[in-house]
Amino acid sequence: MNYYKYTNEEIEYLKNRDPILGTEIDKIGMIEREIEPDIFSALISSIISQQISTKAAVTVKKRFVKLIGSITQENIEKADVKLMQECGMSFRKASYIKDIAKAAVNGIIDFPNLKKLTDEEVIKELTQLKGVGVWTVEMLLLHSLQRPNILSYKDLGIRRGIIKLYELDGLTEKEFELYRDRYSPYCTVASLYLWKISSVDY
Repeated sequence: MNYYKYTNEEIEYLKNRDPILGTEIDKIGMIEREIEPDIFSALISSIISQQISTKAAVTVKKRFVKLIGSITQENIEKADVKLMQECGMSFRKASYIKDIAKAAVNGIIDFPNLKKLTDEEVIKELTQLKGVGVWTVEMLLLHSLQRPNILSYKDLGIRRGIIKLYELDGLTEKEFELYRDRYSPYCTVASLYLWKISSVDY
């Protein structure tokens, strides 16, 4: 398994910038967050997982891999949409996945080249695709491209973590940006801890 890599440099920076977060970082210790370095495969997995439980997503993905073999653009482009649906996904999801594979095969989206682009450029590129929103791309930036400065306002867990940590009544987007500025340039590591803080049993 691959995990997001970070060091004491990021930890010490965040602790110095925000003692409240720093106290929780000391309590929690280092976090192992699994990543998927293959951004194409990670995007397909993300589409499969949309609006269904984690358990259901695992089942659907296993069936899908059994149908097509490894998750590659070529294998998906050759797959029959009806057979893809029989794996447990809607016609809409199957269509999104086929369209993504076609965009990759036709060179509309150059997936290997995404790692050379800025965060904003990756978001602009991938949100051209049907079924792919900003939050999905932000999660890919974090979990696949391992970008260091991702803090997603659209992520409910991160917002919950901030509200819980600082005992807030709510959190506007403008207020959220203050935390982004505080954690930058290591927002991703802050995100890992905010997800942990937002969980009930941490």
